[in-house]
Amino acid sequence: MADKCVEFRVQDNGRGVPADHLLHIFDRFWQADRTARTGAGLGLPIAKGIVEAHGGRIWAESAPGHGMTVRFTLPLGLE
Repeated sequence: MADKCVEFRVQDNGRGVPADHLLHIFDRFWQADRTARTGAGLGLPIAKGIVEAHGGRIWAESAPGHGMTVRFTLPLGLE
């Protein structure tokens, strides 16, 4: 039973992320548009660190024009 987990999903209906950008969204300080100055590029890397520190996994799915979904799992910790 220790391998059971719960999956969370955060989804938006924005403009989406191109496949070549998806490869980098969990990299620290990475930003698709560095001139926009809309953040520090640390939100998703921090989320990844927290999820993985708790034994989970995080990933993103997107298609341009169809928004993005970030999914992550966390173990239930049942014995």
